[in-house]
Amino acid sequence: MVLRLAVLVVLFGWTGISNAEEIGSVDTKFKLLGPDHKIKIEAFDDEKVTGVSCHVSRAVTGGLKGAVGLAEDTSDASIACRQVGPISFNGELESGEQVFSERRSLIFKKLQVVRFCDEKRNTLVYLVYSDKVVEGSPKNSVSTVPIKPWSAEPAARCSDA
Repeated sequence: MVLRLAVLVVLFGWTGISNAEEIGSVDTKFKLLGPDHKIKIEAFDDEKVTGVSCHVSRAVTGGLKGAVGLAEDTSDASIACRQVGPISFNGELESGEQVFSERRSLIFKKLQVVRFCDEKRNTLVYLVYSDKVVEGSPKNSVSTVPIKPWSAEPAARCSDA
């Protein structure tokens, strides 16, 4: 049964709901064969909350196993979410709702970002963590976005620097 599921995953390229855009990466360890170990930075927008974007950094295992997609990446990840425009909601928000998911191994492990709403402080809370079918990891990171009015002033752009 497990072998059959593994074949389906490889054939159909299951990745969950990953909708991130790669921003950049840095090498952390040289590997003679295959790609180096690295840290990747990816960005994604919360589809139910217009005006909020998140950046996730995560460790990526290189080497031969990493090159063919058989490596299990570590549970190390960090998240930063910010208001990037006027905030509006596209549907009802559920506490602990998954807003991003990406596989970290062939079958058993995935990185997840879930959203909570701290109503008392009018703040969105985003949590990144890894889970496994059998045993998850306590490694996690959290980011908060206070819901505030948005200024109409144009801002400087990275490309202007």
